[in-house]
Amino acid sequence: MRLLYTLAWWLALPLVLARLWLRGRQEPGYRQHWGERLGLYGRQAKPVPPTIWLHAVSVGETRAAEPLIDALLAEWPEYRIVLTHMTPTGRATGKALFAKHGARLVQSYLPYDTGAMPASFIRHFAPRICILMETEVWPNLIHQCNRHGVPVVLANARLSQRSLGKAQRLGTLIADAARGITLVAAQTPDDAQRVRQLGVPDVVVTGSIKFDVVVPDAGLATGAWLRGIIDAPAGKRPVLLCASTREGEEQLILDALLRARLPDAALLLLVPRHPQRFDEVEQMVLAHGLAVQRRSSLTRDAAVAAGTQVLLGDSMGEMFAYYAACDCAFVGGSLLPLGGQNLIEPAALGKPVLIGPHTFNFALVTQQAIAAGGAALVADADALMAQASALLQDPARLASMGEKALAFASQHRGATPRTIAAIQPLLPA
Repeated sequence: MRLLYTLAWWLALPLVLARLWLRGRQEPGYRQHWGERLGLYGRQAKPVPPTIWLHAVSVGETRAAEPLIDALLAEWPEYRIVLTHMTPTGRATGKALFAKHGARLVQSYLPYDTGAMPASFIRHFAPRICILMETEVWPNLIHQCNRHGVPVVLANARLSQRSLGKAQRLGTLIADAARGITLVAAQTPDDAQRVRQLGVPDVVVTGSIKFDVVVPDAGLATGAWLRGIIDAPAGKRPVLLCASTREGEEQLILDALLRARLPDAALLLLVPRHPQRFDEVEQMVLAHGLAVQRRSSLTRDAAVAAGTQVLLGDSMGEMFAYYAACDCAFVGGSLLPLGGQNLIEPAALGKPVLIGPHTFNFALVTQQAIAAGGAALVADADALMAQASALLQDPARLASMGEKALAFASQHRGATPRTIAAIQPLLPA
């Protein structure tokens, strides 16, 4: 089965590269560093320090990996980390987050899973361990790690029932890959139970590393500045943030906004998840007859106009600032059957969280946040606007829900040290 998978990769490679080139029209980063994606590297300087390889596919996984990366470098001071990604936005996020580590952290794209390309990566960087974040299971990558004696850890692992079904339909391809994983550090007992069904020999429950999120001082400072220029023209404005929205959701949100009875002067802070859609979403806002400004147009001494109804968050790496600037936050990817996004970040900032009905990627954490009183489920976009309106007009309830969200996020911390303890037997000092 793996041989057929490998053949499919080689046959598809021209189409994959063509897609990269086309995506590069909107995101130039897709046209850079192709050699890394193909497993082609320059001469490695000798000697090199022992290496930990950590893979975080895109922005969400990269931000979630921050506590783990900091802890790994502190626990193994003689090691460096090679951090791989699949997307330019993930790479840019990593560059911003980990510049503090200097030469101890090197970035690269993950080579395509052809077999030969991951093998080339392993020979070049000589990692002592491979740590994959959350859901990344690549059959040839795992096979090559096994061949070269590199233990494979799936950290902060999550596996929904839907994803389990898809994996099981792939038969021996995923089953063989699962047996090649040395250790899985699962977020929840349910995730652990589903992972065991795939045949992974060693599974432990560590909790979600996302609860150990590091709230950056720079993000808080930018959020305070942003809130200041929102309130400056006409006094304090209620701010509803719709964060990490996906294609199809903005239309629903804007339609509902026109029907809603939000408080006077309320501002919708709208942040699409994918940067290539910023222009499209701005045109959508204008088509609804709403006055819009873009975050990228704001200068330090400017202000958000009193007549602006929608502020478009068209910047990268500022999600904490957007959460800090809002009164309550809706977490996108959940109005449509897309599985939802991480609600821990707004909770960690003490913000009341609203979330749609489709949360299968974060089912347990969503249930826990709702049970703790820090989050509320909304059935659709109209219900979102109704809940937001009620919260924004009830300061006592808004504050109480925010306090419960913060308490919920705080009480679930500790996954990072548990993950480090699980990794220690696999990584010699």
